[in-house]
Amino acid sequence: MPVAKLKEFLDRNHVPYEMIPHPQAYTTLEVAAAAHIPGREVAKTVMVRIDGEMAMVVLEAPDRIDLERLRDVTGAHAIELAAEDEFKHLFPNCEPGAMPPFGNLWDMRVFVDQRLREDEKIAFNAGTHAEVMRLAYRDFERLVEPVIVQVSRESP
Repeated sequence: MPVAKLKEFLDRNHVPYEMIPHPQAYTTLEVAAAAHIPGREVAKTVMVRIDGEMAMVVLEAPDRIDLERLRDVTGAHAIELAAEDEFKHLFPNCEPGAMPPFGNLWDMRVFVDQRLREDEKIAFNAGTHAEVMRLAYRDFERLVEPVIVQVSRESP
């Protein structure tokens, strides 16, 4: 099961969560619709290279990452979106592009857009394109200890 590591981590930390199966969907907005969850509650994980180091940026589904802002916030020299081929090997038990936003489980930094903090719950791909995990945002933030930043811009 792709999310066994995450479920064990959440269970060990006594964090309640909900698994929501849905028809196969690939974009986060398709996932939100398929799982019947508001798009702003579904988080997407964008993989980036920050000065050559892989990191996760977590945003609300409809939003886009502003790489210039992220560079300013991190003080990095170079930030680029990572290609799937560059990171899929890091998540061997996840379908490509469906990794959950728990970079701490894979020893990578996680940046979360501050707008996600406005929601009581956070939902995200649970390692597959047919299942979403939902839990309290405060539990997510407590366990992941992400860097909170303002790096989103709303999609037109």
